[in-house]
Amino acid sequence: MVTAVAAGALVAASGVGLGLWAASDDDGSPAGSTAASSAGTPAAGSDEAAGTTPGGSPSPGRTYPLSEAPRTIPAVRDHTAERGPGWRPAKDHRVVVDDPALADEGRLIAGELGLAYAGEKDDRRAGDLRLELNRDGGANPESYTMTVRGGSVTVSAPGEPGVFYGTRTLKQEIEGAGTAPEGVVRDEPAKQRRGLMLDIARKHYDAGWIEDRIRELGDLKFNEIGLHFSDDQGFRIESDSHPEIVSADHLTKAQVERIVDLAESRHITVVPEIDSPGHLGAVLAAHPDLQLRDANGRAVRGAIDISEAGAAEIVDDLLNEYAGLFPGGQWHLGGDEYQALVVSDPEASFPGLAAAAREKYGSGATVEDLTTGWLNDRAATVRAHDRTPRAWNDGFFRGGSVRAAEDIRVAYWTGKEIGARQPAEYLSEGREVVNYNDEFLYYVLGEPLTFVYPTGERIYEQWTPLVLRGTTAVPERYDDQILGGSFAVWGDIPGAQTQDQVADGIRLPLAATVQKLWDPDEPELSWAEFRDLAGELD
Repeated sequence: MVTAVAAGALVAASGVGLGLWAASDDDGSPAGSTAASSAGTPAAGSDEAAGTTPGGSPSPGRTYPLSEAPRTIPAVRDHTAERGPGWRPAKDHRVVVDDPALADEGRLIAGELGLAYAGEKDDRRAGDLRLELNRDGGANPESYTMTVRGGSVTVSAPGEPGVFYGTRTLKQEIEGAGTAPEGVVRDEPAKQRRGLMLDIARKHYDAGWIEDRIRELGDLKFNEIGLHFSDDQGFRIESDSHPEIVSADHLTKAQVERIVDLAESRHITVVPEIDSPGHLGAVLAAHPDLQLRDANGRAVRGAIDISEAGAAEIVDDLLNEYAGLFPGGQWHLGGDEYQALVVSDPEASFPGLAAAAREKYGSGATVEDLTTGWLNDRAATVRAHDRTPRAWNDGFFRGGSVRAAEDIRVAYWTGKEIGARQPAEYLSEGREVVNYNDEFLYYVLGEPLTFVYPTGERIYEQWTPLVLRGTTAVPERYDDQILGGSFAVWGDIPGAQTQDQVADGIRLPLAATVQKLWDPDEPELSWAEFRDLAGELD
């Protein structure tokens, strides 16, 4: 929730709360101590109204009304109002950094605002945009402070991501209003995982289109993009270890490297997903000997026979190969909709799996136990590459003699599977959860089954990270275990929309999703106001 705060008598008179941080200037003087001008206000948007000369410098001898909070998506969480002209970019202004680690952030914002990138400088000039690192091991590296005062701007943060997010706030202010308002923004996200997942297996997307989404996500302060690149319909990234499984339409490794580099420059982690032991149809098309078959010898679509040693070998080959291509710390293992477990009696329908379970885990072991063991083994494979694994919630089972490893995060998407468990069951076990609620955050091409395209309005007005399943929130005590959420685009009917239609369809839902992940409290803007703001910033 944004607060525009002036200190002293102004606070007392207005009744505005202090918000997350104290309302004082960085030098300790009260904010907004100059008397407001009561008459003769210049036209909005003029140099005089902004308190600047045409070159962007503060006009001498003026007084100013208290500034208003920036209008950004997501909204900044705290703004301390001050009196002053604000800041607007000019050709003679510089971007200056205090640490070479900020060169990428400095060059990016300089190019976006038409400024000169000056690198590391100790001198201070009027109009400077200064980017500073204040390294503090105890602070959130995604937090930042942006001070607009005296014709200059300083963005300071304990980590590079925070500095980057400060520049995103500044960019939106300039794009929307032309001027960054005087005062101090102190901002940080409520949730650490803020993502978009793309199903690039069922629908092939051009590398350039994916790069455009990364730029969009960066400006909105998302920090994840998931690539689900293996499914029954296709395997969409070049492979050296198993070139025989790759679909005709695919991304080359060189293209993926450029995608990953662009994402890293925006502090976005690319989260790869090779779903198993289900959804492996493209792999099995080249390896039919590994296809799961039931007691009658019928092949089971998309399901690999996890009792076969070759099954683990080929999947681990791929996990190990792509660990070198995707250096981020997160990995999605899938684990959902294994067709051996959607029948009434898995042990009778798949006696080979049942025998393998008993051999590996004891006489009372079940096919569910064998499947959980498969998930744990794949988690061990990516863990060896220092990745944190996650899996879809229907890959975790109640009871059994084998339990999923504690560090596998739950990607919660549905409550419609056989034996569905309430979200609180996962949370009460102490598990960390990422919210993919399919009733709010699933954009399924062609709207099959009961899916409808999600709207930004519904997300904005009804969803929060605590709403994991359906429309009901889990108890507040679990908030810290819900690490964040991800909007997901699935290609079930890939020809239902073009790439451009997908980009347009997800624009407002993405904006609404990140608003609620950055600050889950009720937004200050109405949906109509938020929608209009998104249009201004587009």
